[in-house]
Amino acid sequence: MSELSSPHGSWPSPISAGDVARGVHRMSFPSVVGDEVWWEEERPAEGGRSTVMRRNADGAVVELLPAPWGAGTRVHEYGGRSYLPVPRRDDKALTRMGIVFANAEDQRLYLLERDAAAPTPLTPEPDRPAALRYADPALSADGKQILCVREEHVADGVRRAVVTVPLSGRGAEDPAAIRVLTSGADFYASPVPSPDGRRLAYVRWNHPRMPWDGTELRIGRLEGSALTGEVTLKGGVDESVVSPTWVDSDTLYLASDWPGFWNLYQAGVTGQAMALYPAEEEFHAPPGRLGHRSFAVLDSGRVVVLHGNADLSPSVYDPDTLELTPVTTDLTAWSQVDSDGVGVVAVAASPTRPQCLVRLHPESGRVEVLRESLDALPDSAYLPVPEHVTLPGRYGSPVHANVYRPTHPEVTAEGPAPFVVWAHGGPVAHASHELDLAKAYFTSRGIGVVDVNYGGSTGYGRSYRTRVHKEWGVVDVEDTAAAARALVDQGVADPKRLAIRGPSAGGFTALLSLTGDTFACGVSYFGVADLLGLVETTHDFESRFLDSLVGTLPGFVERYRERSPINRTDEIDVPVLLLQGTDDRVVTPDQAFTMATALGKRGVPYALLEFEGEAHGFRSAASRVRALESELAFYARVFGFEADVAPLALETEPPAPRPEPEAPEGAEESDGTPAEGTGDAETSAAEAAPDTADAPVGDAVAPSPAEGGGTAD
Repeated sequence: MSELSSPHGSWPSPISAGDVARGVHRMSFPSVVGDEVWWEEERPAEGGRSTVMRRNADGAVVELLPAPWGAGTRVHEYGGRSYLPVPRRDDKALTRMGIVFANAEDQRLYLLERDAAAPTPLTPEPDRPAALRYADPALSADGKQILCVREEHVADGVRRAVVTVPLSGRGAEDPAAIRVLTSGADFYASPVPSPDGRRLAYVRWNHPRMPWDGTELRIGRLEGSALTGEVTLKGGVDESVVSPTWVDSDTLYLASDWPGFWNLYQAGVTGQAMALYPAEEEFHAPPGRLGHRSFAVLDSGRVVVLHGNADLSPSVYDPDTLELTPVTTDLTAWSQVDSDGVGVVAVAASPTRPQCLVRLHPESGRVEVLRESLDALPDSAYLPVPEHVTLPGRYGSPVHANVYRPTHPEVTAEGPAPFVVWAHGGPVAHASHELDLAKAYFTSRGIGVVDVNYGGSTGYGRSYRTRVHKEWGVVDVEDTAAAARALVDQGVADPKRLAIRGPSAGGFTALLSLTGDTFACGVSYFGVADLLGLVETTHDFESRFLDSLVGTLPGFVERYRERSPINRTDEIDVPVLLLQGTDDRVVTPDQAFTMATALGKRGVPYALLEFEGEAHGFRSAASRVRALESELAFYARVFGFEADVAPLALETEPPAPRPEPEAPEGAEESDGTPAEGTGDAETSAAEAAPDTADAPVGDAVAPSPAEGGGTAD
């Protein structure tokens, strides 16, 4: 094979932005009952609509929700599990599985019977669009009701509760048929009834904590339509408890980070919880999205559990022998386990294998791939394999990162390569080893990528996670710069061609990083520019997140100003690319516009690209293509190479002022954020989701959202 010499960035690549944007049908929240499997699946070519799929016993795959129906919940804005298979009886008394799902458009719950022509509503139509939202459903012991988290947007704010919804459909016409089991806390998750139906376990927490900071596992007695005798089994202000799962009617398994990592515990309905397998690694993914579970209890008593650091792998835990037996598999990044007690399904990927829906056979350890998220995969010779490195940060603190070197089977270039530092969203989230064609889009053209799990990232224990407490805008900025400098010192990266990019919280890190002298340019995907503005406009779930990341107000108001990129534009002298959805309510569009205005007033080159109808994370294929091609064109302009995309114009004057929008009657949302039509509306795409997103200040990334927690998803 002959090797050609070509400047970094100009290497010919078979991977187009369209391949990245349109080819991936991300899957999430698999469920299994017997030989049938269900899951949520994205449709980027349909504006990011999500549907529910079913794989029958014979292997045939069926789409259950044709357009315009779509599955998706906006509880906590970042959502989570929005559907549940439910057993139904036909006229022959045979059990046939239907699904309950939250419809993305109106947020109501619907029941779709097996082979029915259309879904029927289970919950009432609210007074205002999407004012009643439902998530994290579980089936009652008698199979007649759904228990779930309900989020109610009212005049004075947002209320949440655990409620029961009858599968008969009575609740669609009679709101009183939907019973509140518990309320009063700010947030709820994981409502699960005991097998005998006598008890309910759930997780709750209150502002200003986030679910990875401190939660309580509560149980109570189910007596008719009431929950009585509630007590706290485990958790508190400095302990995060997640995913209670009943082993029998008197015993639960759960994950708690009391020892510093999310480890498995056993708890009885009375008495003290006991650690099952103490280890300095995570046995659960961060709780950024509702319904995300990392372990499943089998009928045999054994537990299939995911564990590791930023990336989790499967093992089988035997409570009789106390042994943890790894499952041998080439898939290295696992998430979202589900089981019916016998069968086990999950989502898994590797650096060279796209996200897959898999079935795990615990007895043999065999892993069976049921479906892949990519219809066609590029030649593996163009796919970079990450090198996990631990680099020295400030004062010797470790910085975890994944390095993706330029990769091409036929092209080389002289000297160190241009590199882009990726700062993930969150900031309480992490970068994974999962195959990401967005990275391959750049590395196959000769541009390296380093994905940094800076201080505050999940996967490395509570102490690493809390490094960002009160230090957001400091630790993350230092760690990303340290990673870039380390690659320069190794002769891998060109010190004059370093860029930084990030979504949401990562955009905040990118913008602040440009105030130093490490980077030649930066890209912000719907990034935070004004911390005080974020506090005023963001949604309820994250409205107190900055208390821990920056400090409580009003006492730390000067710190908020000092850490805001909008107040540091006099220190930015390098080009900036700003990409922003017009319907983003997490980081509202005024943040990017104000940043562009401030840069233009100083004559700093910038480009502001706004994406009509997109929220916090770009969902449509067209938006993702435009964003990715613009980013490549931006690097070409700054680093001086020719790219295979249209050139990007940079401005040095402020954008034209915009008239103040006229707020129509009733335009103010109940949670205090402007409604659609004001220019500040948002639809949540945790993916942010994404999946990605799989969450907090935002893991929904432009071309490929990651899993995990949010911004300041």
